[in-house]
Amino acid sequence: MGFKKFTASSKSLAPDARYNSKLVNKFINSLMYDGKKSVATRAFYDAMDIVASKIKDVPPVEVFETALNNVKPELEVRSKRVGGANYQVPMPVNSRRRQSLAIRWLLLAARQKSGRPIAARLAEEFMAAYRREGTAMTTRDNVHRMAEANKAYAHFAW
Repeated sequence: MGFKKFTASSKSLAPDARYNSKLVNKFINSLMYDGKKSVATRAFYDAMDIVASKIKDVPPVEVFETALNNVKPELEVRSKRVGGANYQVPMPVNSRRRQSLAIRWLLLAARQKSGRPIAARLAEEFMAAYRREGTAMTTRDNVHRMAEANKAYAHFAW
């Protein structure tokens, strides 16, 4: 009997209160520390308010979704052992992993910039990723660059 790879969380995930979006709720859950969902929710909504005040012509949730889509990687390198040597083999990223990597990179980028409230840092990172700039986009570009540099080993992907 095989093990179950994914939890039921994606099926049982309810949309958030303000934007009625499952993606927003998923992000809030990833942002949350120690089960403090109300704190994470407040931080996210404050970040959305900051985005709304800075970018007037686009709804903030659209800025968030576009930023997340911009950060999603197309390719990544996976280590594969062939004949006693390890190769970094470029492989396409499955959609669920693309989303989780994008969320992880946005959160990591926001958490690395210390000294200001998390809402301000998140808002800044969302707006930067929306414009295809910022730390999270740099991480994505580095992953793509690695995949591009190792495309000679693409024939090992099976």
